[in-house]
Amino acid sequence: MTENAWVRMTEADPGHSAAYVQRFRDLAAGGMDIVGEARLVDAMLPRRSRVLDAGCGPGRVGGHLAAAGHDVVGVDVDPVLIAAAEEDHPGPRWLVGDLAALDLPDRFDVVVCAGNVVTFLAPDTRGEVLRRFRAHLADGGRAVVGFGAGRGYAFDAFLDDARGAGLEPDLLLSSWHLHPFTAASDFLVAVLRAG
Repeated sequence: MTENAWVRMTEADPGHSAAYVQRFRDLAAGGMDIVGEARLVDAMLPRRSRVLDAGCGPGRVGGHLAAAGHDVVGVDVDPVLIAAAEEDHPGPRWLVGDLAALDLPDRFDVVVCAGNVVTFLAPDTRGEVLRRFRAHLADGGRAVVGFGAGRGYAFDAFLDDARGAGLEPDLLLSSWHLHPFTAASDFLVAVLRAG
């Protein structure tokens, strides 16, 4: 099995995670919109929905969704990012864990995976991660996955992997701001339902 690219990066540069956390804190302090993904997911859900923030990082998406009234669990492989999520966004359950081994007792109305997380996955775990997303969906739940082109995971390959995991596209967008997806798009937001 190949190694998760985020793990490899943080092993090579132990300060990488702390710098990543600070970058998003600085962007938020400067008034930058860093929760567009959360607003899209929030618009899909009634209040008090159950949300899994898969690859939650320092909690910017899950923290916003929790503040909007949802029951959030965030999972990330990086303990530095989970510590920052706990500090900056108390309330949700933040867990250190590998998405390829995700096995929670909960079922969720939405699994959101933003921030190019799927491009950091070890290629031989991608299908398993998507199967685990599917297994954690409540009846009628959806997975929402967003990532950019040119990061080693072609959009067509991702959609094939999603179908192989039992997830069918409901809606494909080219941004978290609801722009339509086309063959020329350099970003994909896939809203997936259980097939």
